[in-house]
Amino acid sequence: MCNARPLLSLCLLLSLVLASVSVQPQGPWLTLNGKSPVVIAHGGFSGIFPDSSYAAYKFTSVATSPNTVLWCDVQLTKDGIGICFPDIRLDNGTDINEFSRNKPKTYLVNGKSITGWFPLDYKFKQLSIFSVRQGVFSRTNKFDGNAFSILSVDQMIKEIKPKNLWLNIQHDSFFTKHNLSMTNFVLSLSERAVINYISSPEMAFLNNIKQKINTTVTKLVFRFPAQNEVDPSSNRTYDFFLRNLKLIKTFASGIIVPKSYIWPTNTKSYLLPHTSLVLDAHKEGLEVYASEFMNDVPLSYNYSHDPVAEYLNFFDNGKFSVDGVLSDFPITPSAAIECFAHLGNNATKQAKPLVISKCGASGDYPGCTDKAYAKAINDGVDVLDCPVQLSKDGIPFCLTSINLLSSTNVANSSFSNFKMSVPQIIENGTGIFSFNLTWDDVQKLKPVLLSPYSSFTLYRNPANINEGRFVSLSDFLAIAKNSSSLTGIMISIEHAPYLAEELSLSVTDAVGSALSKAGFDKQTALKVMIQSTHSSVLKEFQGKNNYELVYRIDEQIRSFDDLSLKDIKKFAHSVTVDKSSIYPDNMLFLTGATDVVKKIHSHKLPVYVQTFSNEFVSQAWDFLSDPTVEINSYVMGAKVDGIITEFPKTTARYRSNRCLGLGDNTPPYMSPVEPGSLMELITPPYMPPAESPDPILVSGDVVEPPLSSV
Repeated sequence: MCNARPLLSLCLLLSLVLASVSVQPQGPWLTLNGKSPVVIAHGGFSGIFPDSSYAAYKFTSVATSPNTVLWCDVQLTKDGIGICFPDIRLDNGTDINEFSRNKPKTYLVNGKSITGWFPLDYKFKQLSIFSVRQGVFSRTNKFDGNAFSILSVDQMIKEIKPKNLWLNIQHDSFFTKHNLSMTNFVLSLSERAVINYISSPEMAFLNNIKQKINTTVTKLVFRFPAQNEVDPSSNRTYDFFLRNLKLIKTFASGIIVPKSYIWPTNTKSYLLPHTSLVLDAHKEGLEVYASEFMNDVPLSYNYSHDPVAEYLNFFDNGKFSVDGVLSDFPITPSAAIECFAHLGNNATKQAKPLVISKCGASGDYPGCTDKAYAKAINDGVDVLDCPVQLSKDGIPFCLTSINLLSSTNVANSSFSNFKMSVPQIIENGTGIFSFNLTWDDVQKLKPVLLSPYSSFTLYRNPANINEGRFVSLSDFLAIAKNSSSLTGIMISIEHAPYLAEELSLSVTDAVGSALSKAGFDKQTALKVMIQSTHSSVLKEFQGKNNYELVYRIDEQIRSFDDLSLKDIKKFAHSVTVDKSSIYPDNMLFLTGATDVVKKIHSHKLPVYVQTFSNEFVSQAWDFLSDPTVEINSYVMGAKVDGIITEFPKTTARYRSNRCLGLGDNTPPYMSPVEPGSLMELITPPYMPPAESPDPILVSGDVVEPPLSSV
C-alpha cells in the first residue's frame, strides 16, 4: 500500500487525534428527512493528501465526524477490478507518466477525444508499481514521496473500514463499450460490503442498478455536471432533467449538483438570489446534495474568505437545507454542522479570548475607516483598535500605516510629488507620510482596501475598495463610546522617537490629550489599551491613568531570557506577539511549539497574538485551509488571551460554538492541531530545507532611552 515510514508517521499523527466522538447537531433542520446534513469526504481528505490515497481516507476517518461518508470515484481496470481514483485517466494523480512503458492512448469519452493513460489498459496488479500524487497543483506535494499505492475499492473497504461508503460511477457507458461492466462490479461488491450511496450522471445505469440492488440499504443519486452537457445514456441535456425532477424520482432518491445550481454567483463573484432547486426537489421527495466545496479556492466575496460561512449558507439560512455536502476538506462542514449551525445571535460565549480588531474589519472594508469600524462592532469585536498617525498640523487620526501609499490613493492625487526617503521608517524606498499632509489634505484622499494575498489571485471585496471615510482619533473615540457592545479600545503608537526628534511632534501627547478630552482618563466602562513596540512610548503613559500598556514584539522569536521579561513587566501589562513566535513553520508546515506563551504567562502577563486572516494562504498547512481550525489551535492549544484579526466575525463566531468546553468529549474537528505532526508525514527527499532557529529576546532588545521631549 505504501512504504513503512509514512505508515508509522501516519499512525503517530492519528494517535494525536482524539477518539471519534460527535456532538449532537442542533435542529431544526430543513432537510428532506429533518435530520442533519451528511458530510461526504471527496476522495477522503483530498485537500491535503493525494485524492483517494490511504492517508486521505484514514485521516478523514479519525479527524472528522464519525458519520462522515467516504466518497470513491470508481474506475475499472482491464481485469474488471474497481479502483478508487478521481479521474478516468491516471495522468494527473499518479506518477504513471514517469514509469509506464506504455504510450498514452486516445479514447472517445462521452463524445470527446481524450488522450492519456487509462486504467482499463492495465491489470490491477500492473498498477501496483505506480503511486498516487497530489493532482491539484496549488496544494502541497510534500506527501507525494510517501508512495501511496492506487487502492482497489476492496482494499479501501478492508483497510479503512468506512462507516458510510459512497460510490460514484461516472463513466458506465464508456466502460460498457470496452466490455467492462460497472453493474457487475457493484453487484458483486454489494454482496461483501454495505454501499450506502451510489451516484452516476447516467440515467440508464441508475435505472439498471435499481432493479438489482436493495434500495432500502443503498440510496441512488443522480449526479449533475454542467447543465448544457448531455447524458450519454439518454442523449438528454442535464438542463432537461433539471426541469423534470419527477422523472428523476422514478430512478433515484436524490440528486447531487454543483453548489452554483443552488447559490449562483454573478461574473464578479457575488452571490445572486438562491434558486428554488432545493425546495422544488424536496417537494418531489428528492434529497439534494451539493458538491464542489473546497477551502482553498476563491469563494464568493459574500463569505469574506470564510469556508464555514459558506457551508452555513447552504444549510442554516432559515429557508432550506441541503441534505449533504461533498467536500475536499470534510473537517470544515463537520464543524459547521455540529458546532456552528443554529447558534443564533445571542449564543453563549464558550471561550474567553478577546477579539481585537486589526484596523477594524479591514478584511471587508478599507482599514481604519468608519465602515471598517462599524462592521467590526456589528461582527462582535470586543476591542476596537486605532493605529494613530499624526498629520502635518498635529492632528492624530487612525490609519493602517504612517506611509499613505499603502492604504490610500495618494499616489494618484495632487500630493504624489510629496514622495521622500525616510530610512528610519522605510529602510529602502520612499513614501508619502502622514506628516507630509495636513488633516484637511488627508480627508481629500480615498481609502483603499488592501488585498495582501493578491499575488495568489485572492482579492478582498472589490465592491468596497474605496468605501468609507478616514477617522480622526477623536471621531474614533466617539464611535467607541457610542457602542454598547465593546469592552475596550486599543491605541497603537509607532514611530514616536522619529516624530519627536526630527519633526518636534509628540504623538504621545496628542493621544493623551484626545483621551482626556473624550473622558477616557476618568471612565471605567471601556478598557483603554495603549500598544507599542517602543518601551519608551509605554513609559510615557505609566502612572498617569489606569490604562493597560501592551508591549508588541515585532520580530519572530522562539523564547525570552528571564531578564527581558522582568524588564517588560516593569513597563507593560500584556504582550502582543506574532503567530509564528508561538507556532513556527517551515514552508508553511508547523515545526513545533515554542515556550513563548508559557513564559509570558509565568510573569502574569496576558498574551495577544496577531495577525489572523481568513485567506487560506495565510495559514500553515496544519490548519487545513480553515481559519477556524487555526483560531482554535491558538486558543485551545496555545492558550492565548486575545486574537488580533482582520475578520472579527470569524473569531467572534468561533467563541460561541457549542463544541468547546467539553473536555475529553471534545470532537476531533474542534481539537487543536498537534504542531509538527503533519511534517512527520513528509519523507526525507521532500522535506523543506532546514532553517536557522529564531532568536531569543534579550534585555537589550527591550530597554530603550526615554523619548525626546518636544
